[in-house]
Amino acid sequence: MSASPRVPYARLAHESFKALLATSKAVHDSSVDPTLMELVFLRVSQINGCGYCMDMHGTALRKGGIEPRKLDTLPAWHESRFFDDREKAALGWAEALTRLPSGAPSDAAFDALAPHFDEKGISDLSMGIAVINAWNRLGAGLLPPLP
Repeated sequence: MSASPRVPYARLAHESFKALLATSKAVHDSSVDPTLMELVFLRVSQINGCGYCMDMHGTALRKGGIEPRKLDTLPAWHESRFFDDREKAALGWAEALTRLPSGAPSDAAFDALAPHFDEKGISDLSMGIAVINAWNRLGAGLLPPLP
């Protein structure tokens, strides 16, 4: 792997990069529990194949003390006993919003959020999913080096 990205996008698209960083900060400061948001970020990054983001969010979760077995079973969250109903609803929504080529997210995926998130929480979670998808496209496409 190269010591630099395919193009120096942070420099060449500096204003957009700064705006995406600011949006990321807003997402991190939102109403969604930071550990849950990191789980969502890691799962979306796994789906999108972004090694940079998988490394970053996996590291953050480990530093935050997440149980290793929970982290290990994240790709199979729907059958893992380590995820509660709130986490499963968020992860289901994250997968539905990330895999849009299969169509708009189902009503069932959206309806699963209602017992666990108010409208603000659903909005914040959805913004977080949108932001990590943007970072994944930069990471998987332009290949920044791992720290």
